[in-house]
Amino acid sequence: MSAYRGAPLSTGHDYREPPRFLRHFYDALHNVFGHYIPWLLANVRRSNSDFNLKQLASWRLKSIWNLQTALILIWMLAIWWGEVGTFRNSISGCDWHYWEKWPNGAAPHRMALVADPQLVDPHTYPGRPWPLSTITRHHTDYYMRKSFTIMQNLLDPKTVLFLGDLFDGGREWLPPGTSGSDPRWRNYGEDYWIKEYKRFGNIFFDEWLRRVRAGQHLDHRKILAGLPGNHDLGLGNGIKIPVRRRFNAFFGDGNRIDVIGNHTFVSLDTVSLSAKGQQDPATGRQGVSDGEGSNHEIWGPVEEFLENMKSEKSRVIDRAVRMQNNEIENDLMFHRVLGIRESQVGKSVHTAPKFEGYMPSVLLTHVPLYRARDTACGSLRERSPPSTKPSQNGEYLEKDPGNAIRVEHGFQYQNVLTPEISQEVIDKISDVEYVFSGDDHDYCEVIHRGYTSPSGGIREITVKAFSWAMGVNRPGFLLLSLWNPLAEADKAINQSNGDQLPNAAKQKYRTIQTHLCLLPNQLSIFIRYAILLVTTLFAALVRAVKASNKINNPINATYTNGHILPFATKTKTQTSPHRYDTSVASANQPLMNGFAVRSATGRTRAASPYSFPGTTTDARTMKSHSAVSLHDDPLDERWGRGRSHDEDDDHPKRKSAMGSRLRRVEREFRRSVLLVALPVGIWWIYLVGKF
Repeated sequence: MSAYRGAPLSTGHDYREPPRFLRHFYDALHNVFGHYIPWLLANVRRSNSDFNLKQLASWRLKSIWNLQTALILIWMLAIWWGEVGTFRNSISGCDWHYWEKWPNGAAPHRMALVADPQLVDPHTYPGRPWPLSTITRHHTDYYMRKSFTIMQNLLDPKTVLFLGDLFDGGREWLPPGTSGSDPRWRNYGEDYWIKEYKRFGNIFFDEWLRRVRAGQHLDHRKILAGLPGNHDLGLGNGIKIPVRRRFNAFFGDGNRIDVIGNHTFVSLDTVSLSAKGQQDPATGRQGVSDGEGSNHEIWGPVEEFLENMKSEKSRVIDRAVRMQNNEIENDLMFHRVLGIRESQVGKSVHTAPKFEGYMPSVLLTHVPLYRARDTACGSLRERSPPSTKPSQNGEYLEKDPGNAIRVEHGFQYQNVLTPEISQEVIDKISDVEYVFSGDDHDYCEVIHRGYTSPSGGIREITVKAFSWAMGVNRPGFLLLSLWNPLAEADKAINQSNGDQLPNAAKQKYRTIQTHLCLLPNQLSIFIRYAILLVTTLFAALVRAVKASNKINNPINATYTNGHILPFATKTKTQTSPHRYDTSVASANQPLMNGFAVRSATGRTRAASPYSFPGTTTDARTMKSHSAVSLHDDPLDERWGRGRSHDEDDDHPKRKSAMGSRLRRVEREFRRSVLLVALPVGIWWIYLVGKF
């Protein structure tokens, strides 16, 4: 290590303290900037003697603050609010402590349900031309990615579940060798679907993985997107097995059981189950039993999952409870040597004690359950709010045609499940208290009292679409707060079916609380931008016109050679009589310094009032100039004086002056718009880049 320059060196008999770090730092700064310091001090002294600091600050403020600066600040504030502020305001208003009503000391499990993102693709708007289709696609992706990111940052749900329809045309992008594609989508296939899958991951999975890699709250965090919708697979007999296999390979099985927050969530592929009972196009028969009809391959796996529901649900619950208690996850196997004649098949497995408590069952389905026609959806429905006001106790009519989900079906869609399938699903899952569905794109909340439920009715909520391109002004998502604590004996404290609780007690011991969180209205943001744009263009145009008027104002005009008075620069021969002939110079009079000089014989006075010292009227000077009448003065041309009524020689001049003025207005207008657009565009790119 080299010795520090200028520091005393230690010797074998004399130790010297080495310089400290601050000394190193000061000397380094001096070496770099030392030669600038004298120059800077000299300029500061000179500026203090020459300028008043208050005047300097005032001058700077006046020079900076103008119309362009005001518009830039207004636009930057408007863009920040439209792109970030309004989203943060909407989502932060859904904070958990605003609506959770749990007892003190409760530690609920918090989750979010997202329905129908339906990524915009060529299938969404087939007739929309480029570039409008591309802009729509990119902006809907940006809207959802921004909303999901802010939701993760502000609300931080531990679990996120998707309720189907991840894509819009997913069922159309067929794997190789699959027949039956619509002729319009033959150019789209497996490769395009893979691109759409990556696009979905960029919107939703990237932020999730970023937080996981950062080590933020890794305990019991889940994101599940395996529940399919009719736009992902099709519906009923319209489903193609290779399409479903591909979806399950990338997103997971659509039929599964998860224990989340001491609740049993059952995801069910109801779009495949809907093929049960439909007429098989190949045989003309209705597939309602095993092996009957070729469409059994579509609904058969879902039926098998329901048949094994009771045992599978018990196994998943026992495993989850053991994991919560830090016990061995699976059953233990005895390992010992058995004789040939010895048989202990039933004793080879050590089964842990079964969980005897109660975990409410929650059904997740893309297609809502069947309900009677005209069943009202409640006050939170956007497209068709209730037609009547609520009663004194806050309840609405149970039947409201305008406020209901229409019970109908068509090509590759069905608004609700059939009554037979709905009843079968509820009976085989058993103990269903809540149902969460999608597909409708708008919010709907109903109480199914015709199905068996431990709480006297199944509460179903159809979640709003997450994308602003799905026909709702304000998209949204549903927040769930789960609290079902387990006692030491592994029994749920809040047993709604244990003691035949009255209605008030059942409400008190409800284990799930929900809240609809609405996202901003993107169309209203666009409208505000449009209004501000028109205002900006109008203000820039007014400024450009005013600036042009200042330039064209004759009082402030600047003439050549620095003359204050008008200066004639053109020569013109007088060929006709003029009404001002008695007061103007004759054709033989000279022009000196822009002024016509009278001869001495033209007046009785000895000197002309227009004469200047040093002027002469000799023949050479008179021959070198032409006579100029008064109406050739620029001021007279602008004010319309000094012309006869029958003279139109100055029309080209006026047209030229008007054209030059319009060019100055256009130039100033473009300059103002550019000065505003450049920093505002950079600001917008910065905000968009954050998401």
